[in-house]
Amino acid sequence: MVILLGGKHTMILDLSILALFAGKTVTKPVLLFQQGFSNENYSFYADKQRYLLRKFKLQDRDRTLEYKVQKLAYQHGLAAQPYYLNLEEGFMVCKYLDGKHINKLTRAEISVFVQQLKQLHTLKIEQQPLAFEANFSVFTQELEEAFDVIDNASAETVLCHNDLNPQNCIFSKQTIKFIDWEFAGMNDLYFDLASFSVEFQFSVLDEAYMLSSYFGMRGWDKKKLDAYKVIYKALCKQWFELHT
Repeated sequence: MVILLGGKHTMILDLSILALFAGKTVTKPVLLFQQGFSNENYSFYADKQRYLLRKFKLQDRDRTLEYKVQKLAYQHGLAAQPYYLNLEEGFMVCKYLDGKHINKLTRAEISVFVQQLKQLHTLKIEQQPLAFEANFSVFTQELEEAFDVIDNASAETVLCHNDLNPQNCIFSKQTIKFIDWEFAGMNDLYFDLASFSVEFQFSVLDEAYMLSSYFGMRGWDKKKLDAYKVIYKALCKQWFELHT
């Protein structure tokens, strides 16, 4: 029997009873050193294969959608393989990804990142586009101006990750995979580009390289990108005020 200590309660879980691990020797999950805000992350082994167990801390996420999106992303080489979702106990089991997080990207790494992001943006799910304005109770002048720009720009709705911070991006073997899909959904592609630029603290030249790598010769809307950067920063600020 494996005992996992949660923030508010203790969850008793016997992983060996899952069909996925039938006949295998399952080790006790070990809490990883690096943790996110939405989940407790553990690694364990079943025979020689390493797995990740994500115990959900936040209950306001659509975990069924998260699992569906991650499975779709895995099928296109963008994510770890998800194996098992238990909504009642509040956890998910995925393949463990070996690799590293990088906070400062080279141009070559930006290019790899962009190609993976473009691949993600071609995938399809049935979901209404996210509506951010309803998430704000207070609007600064800067935020109002940003939404005015968005309202007057053409919508380019795609499947987005929506949380492209360095801890959610794993570089390995000259490619990149994305993790922690709980905020994924249909959104404007510029939101992902904005979060990418903000989280990796791009210089003006880095951002221009990102945009040219993504759009090539067809051009891009810099005002729209800047507007989504304002919205992304405001969402992050509000989220951390509510959850920390």
